[in-house]
Amino acid sequence: MGYKDFLNYVEIILKEEGSDLHISEERKPIIRVNGELITLNNYDALNREDMKDILKELIPEESRELFKTNKEIDFSYSPKKGIRFRCNVYIQQGKLCLALRLIPSRIKTFEELSLPETLRDFAQIKQGFFLVAGPTGHGKSTTLASIIDLINHERSEHIITIEDPIEYVFTPEKSMIDQREIRMDASDFPSALKAVFRQDGDVLMIGEMREPETMATAVTAAETGHLVFSTLHTNSASQTIERIIDSFSPQQQNQIRIQLAGSLAGVFSQRLIPRVSGGRIPAYELLVANTAISNLIREKRTHEIDTVIETSSSEGMITFNRSLANLVKDGEITIENAFLNSRNRKSLERLL
Repeated sequence: MGYKDFLNYVEIILKEEGSDLHISEERKPIIRVNGELITLNNYDALNREDMKDILKELIPEESRELFKTNKEIDFSYSPKKGIRFRCNVYIQQGKLCLALRLIPSRIKTFEELSLPETLRDFAQIKQGFFLVAGPTGHGKSTTLASIIDLINHERSEHIITIEDPIEYVFTPEKSMIDQREIRMDASDFPSALKAVFRQDGDVLMIGEMREPETMATAVTAAETGHLVFSTLHTNSASQTIERIIDSFSPQQQNQIRIQLAGSLAGVFSQRLIPRVSGGRIPAYELLVANTAISNLIREKRTHEIDTVIETSSSEGMITFNRSLANLVKDGEITIENAFLNSRNRKSLERLL
């Protein structure tokens, strides 16, 4: 038992093309395949010694003390060349638990990910702030990696990523790429992001915006000539903008509105839906920050953003319901799954 069996779990998740592995005390290992959890019943439940043996091999030495203090820690782990996991170890009811997300070794293209060609436009601009939003486990990091890799193949830029932990590892092509991991290469997101101004960066990728200071610095970077990409755990474009603004104190919100109105390039919100033919496919909403969007942000009228997206398809914008309806009409997803994932079922009914 312990680390030796853990390596067997890794082989199973690779063979089954799974996305996640969950192991913890007093529970059999569980994997996630196409969004569904599957218990590995051929293996026994793990005990505390098994978990300690696994964590001893996985947690980087520089993170062990932090885990003892915080009771949870993020890190990356590579059991062998070409295989990489994003990991989170935590404690629940006194038991050690570990969640691992498999990071594919190859970065997929837009076509392979079924992403809209309009996203290519955001890989070609020189400055601005672009956000990929969506729930946990619905492909935000994968979409972001595909956009960054497109820039890497088409433009000569200095790309700097700040992540906790590093997920996709990029191979430099036309661009120069520096990937910085929190704790290993930098103390925290705000300080790492501020340092970018002294590192001659062109394109910045922030793994996740967790606090107002990071958001404020990211917006300032976009204002001062950088192309900035990041993610947020939100469900729509308008909610993403509101979440950023609401993160600041009332005294700061007007300033951040003005900055965001001037620097935002777009928001791509996605959710992976079970595909009729197997696997999952993204349904999405795309906001392109045109003059109307900028004015709504500046004038505290973000509640009207959904209407602008709905009436601006000629500019490449698309609502989440329109995307769902298109997937149903193309035979990619069932109508039941479309309604299950819609945030406005009456609107979807009209589109179908």
